[in-house]
Amino acid sequence: MSSHLSADRPAAQPPGRGSVESLITQTRRLRGDVDAVRRDSRGDGSDPEGRWQRALYDLALHQLTDLDAHLAQLRDGPAPPPRAGSLLSRVGSAEWNLLTDEADWSAELFAILGRDRGSVPLSLDELPSLVPAEDRPKLTAMVTDCLVDGRPIDGEFRVVHPGGALRTVHMMGEPVLDADGSTASMWAVLRDVSELRRCRRAVSESRDSLRGPAPRSGPGPRTSREPGDRPGQSASPPWHGLLRFPHEGRPGLDLATAYLPPAASPTRTHRYGAWYDACPLAGGDETLLATGHLPGPDATGGPAVLIGALRGLAAAGTRPGQLPGRVAGFLENTALPPVRSALYCGYRPGTRALSWAHAGDPVPLLFRDGAGHGLSGQAGATLRPGDLLLLHAGAPAAVERLVSLAPRLAGAESARDGARIVARALAESDPERTDACVLLARVTA
Repeated sequence: MSSHLSADRPAAQPPGRGSVESLITQTRRLRGDVDAVRRDSRGDGSDPEGRWQRALYDLALHQLTDLDAHLAQLRDGPAPPPRAGSLLSRVGSAEWNLLTDEADWSAELFAILGRDRGSVPLSLDELPSLVPAEDRPKLTAMVTDCLVDGRPIDGEFRVVHPGGALRTVHMMGEPVLDADGSTASMWAVLRDVSELRRCRRAVSESRDSLRGPAPRSGPGPRTSREPGDRPGQSASPPWHGLLRFPHEGRPGLDLATAYLPPAASPTRTHRYGAWYDACPLAGGDETLLATGHLPGPDATGGPAVLIGALRGLAAAGTRPGQLPGRVAGFLENTALPPVRSALYCGYRPGTRALSWAHAGDPVPLLFRDGAGHGLSGQAGATLRPGDLLLLHAGAPAAVERLVSLAPRLAGAESARDGARIVARALAESDPERTDACVLLARVTA
């Protein structure tokens, strides 16, 4: 059966060999840096905090190793299946023809679904036979929404391999239309993400053990208290121990951050997607300041991987204006979701010039002489000593609230004082928040 790619869906040109080789070099350098930080970290991993840090280090190193393998596939072409224990398996694909009821599977998909390569590919009606009963409604709903309403598929379900082993599969698909606009077939890609989910659960479980037993409050049950439950109380994000933030500052800047975890809830699954970073840009004293939010569940280890990639891109000379596209390209080679909300600022201390680019809606906020405003719509700005720059993520509705803090921030003697003021305001204005973070940079000279 021919591919669904046609004139109205041109196939992407393969990346240049040199550009892929450069990405491989950056990835391997970053993996070595992360491993060095892991080995230099204090503790033997016998205490709860040490176990949590070790699990998070392992997750980041696993993902960087798999990214290296995927980039090598782009450079070298098809290769044998990845090593055992890989977090990301090779991707399998399938197309189901609705007119003939035929199915066309790639060789990788047979292995992912635990089927013998010589067997007949299953039709869409037969596919649920591989899925546990409790996951079948989810799969049926995804396929029905795709075929009837034309909605893309993006979800996970489990499959049962011969012998009873359960594997978690991530499926992405879309309808393929004929010349009349009717759905002729369904195309999908699938990959086994079992090891990735297992590794992330290890991070989550070790983090939960670090928090200790859940306190009681009143007659009803309560989940373990999250740092930040009390107004204004900031905490360290779950990935904080992996990639260190330069608390000593950067040339010409006094830096501080505040992180507010998800508010405790007995019914809501917590998501940890907010992230921030400050690091050097290649070629001098220029600093990259960035914040963002990684959507979706199980994002605990995702920010650490994203920040590591961001630092690698910055070290390789990528400019802030190029980062939204480069970061999006990097994430396409991982199991992480795309960043829909992020802000990337470059600051040159010699000229005090600020430039920025963003994915989604966030804009940098500038506080000067007791007033604050957003910097959207400008190509750049020149800052002054005493100016306070604020980047935020995870609290899009809080912009007006943050700007209203200008008189109080004018009295802050340091970026750290400003971070405390902002954290308290965010916690008081949105007690039901998901996680959020802010990065403050005060111009010192």
